[in-house]
Amino acid sequence: MVDVHIDEKVLSDLREVMEDGYLQLLETFLEDSERRLSQLHEAKDADELGLAAHSFKGSSSNMGAVGLAELCRELEDRVRQQPLYGIEDLINRIDMEYIEVRRFYRDEWQRVATE
Repeated sequence: MVDVHIDEKVLSDLREVMEDGYLQLLETFLEDSERRLSQLHEAKDADELGLAAHSFKGSSSNMGAVGLAELCRELEDRVRQQPLYGIEDLINRIDMEYIEVRRFYRDEWQRVATE
């Protein structure tokens, strides 16, 4: 189970650096994440799954979504091992973690937008 969903320090650094672009960054991350999640679910083989996990890991890490990045890293490692039995559980955990992350970033967007 993931203990930490978001690294608040990364987020505060991003907000400081991005200034007026911060809200757009949050929106872009959420839109991008939806696409990456679809790629995970639609992957036809281990290579596609590994690439999708790697991309999702990178963007999640950059945005401070440390729990999501860690699960994607686990998936990326796992797809290198054959056979891929049981991998659905890990993808389900990524789905569940993304729900938490999405809720957090939407709340963050609302909070910043109304300041």
